[in-house]
Amino acid sequence: MRIQVVHCHPLEESFNHALFRTAVETLRVAGHEVVATDLYREGFQPAMTEGERRTYMGNGYDDSRIARYVEILKSVEGVIFCYPHWWYSMPAVLKGYVDRVWGPGTAFVYDTKDNHLEPNLRNVKLLGVVTTFGSPWWMVRLFAGDPGRKVVMRGLKPMCAKGVSSFWLAHYDMDHSTQESRGAYLDKVKARLMALR
Repeated sequence: MRIQVVHCHPLEESFNHALFRTAVETLRVAGHEVVATDLYREGFQPAMTEGERRTYMGNGYDDSRIARYVEILKSVEGVIFCYPHWWYSMPAVLKGYVDRVWGPGTAFVYDTKDNHLEPNLRNVKLLGVVTTFGSPWWMVRLFAGDPGRKVVMRGLKPMCAKGVSSFWLAHYDMDHSTQESRGAYLDKVKARLMALR
């Protein structure tokens, strides 16, 4: 399977970057073709341009400035996001990537009859997340309502192929993590990715 791993963290020495490297290496060992996308190292500009916004509400969206990213997304069978949650949400650079790349003509098309969104990423049969939270699970899920998961699983997932396979792997309470808890999470990520078919 051709899988894009989209990573977003400013520090290469971070645990999140170690997760990214682990994901890429594990998928390659498992025989997948991997497109490693490291948004910070690639200098991805998250701010939508004036031209992009002016063309966004129709099927003539000007994606020329991010064409390479659009081409990759249209060519892969799987997408795995690897990022930390900050304030219960994805980092700004990743949000900008979603805003700009998962746009009209790529993630969806506007139906001209009533202007509703028609899913368009039928090539994406796998959608996964490998993430971390500073807060404990009960604060993320019970107190905050798990907003980050809802964005991916209720917003992005419906744009993919019908019956798309998905997973969500999270290490909670990173503020109190240990070498053992991080190691166990890395093992969990490896096992899940090795099982992909």
